[in-house]
Amino acid sequence: MINIALPKGRLGDSVYKSLEAIGYECPEMNEDNRKLIFENEEKGVKYILVKPSDVAVYVEHGAADIGIVGYDVIKENEPDVFELLDLDIGKCSMAVAAPKGFEDTGRGPLRVATKYPHIAKEYYMSINRQIEIITLHGSIELAPIVGLSDVIVDIVETGATLRENGLEVCSYIVKSSARVIANKSSYHFKRDSIEKILSGLGEKAL
Repeated sequence: MINIALPKGRLGDSVYKSLEAIGYECPEMNEDNRKLIFENEEKGVKYILVKPSDVAVYVEHGAADIGIVGYDVIKENEPDVFELLDLDIGKCSMAVAAPKGFEDTGRGPLRVATKYPHIAKEYYMSINRQIEIITLHGSIELAPIVGLSDVIVDIVETGATLRENGLEVCSYIVKSSARVIANKSSYHFKRDSIEKILSGLGEKAL
């Protein structure tokens, strides 16, 4: 039995359809219900639906053998897992954004609001800029508008939300996409089964 942690939402739905297409279907997944665990013993697969930011935690601690997670989550949390495959979907970028016309004078610490403090600190350290991190969990775009921060570091897909709130990208930090990760012990003991899934997903990703 392979336990797969899928992120709730569009990305998880998309990946499940790919898994279904290569023979790892679980009919209950397509039903209207609130279940979080779905199993198909005949196919030897169990799906666990979790919050996207928690996928790596489930995999790292062995509650799931493999999982699908954005590279942004991997880079932020640095889980002790194997990164096995880039699915080339769920593409977005981590970026610095600020109100239009903003200029960093370089005087005093730059106030940076973000859900990704590790990535933000690493980026600004690389350009030798002193910052003050303000960690938020809600709508990051609000922070510079109300004066809580000077800039934000956040995931950007189309940029529509930034534009609607009078913000613009100042610089891009790193690109992100959905990756397949594996628990290190599971990969050792279930390697053949995991590689079979990777092979199928790899062909679907091309």
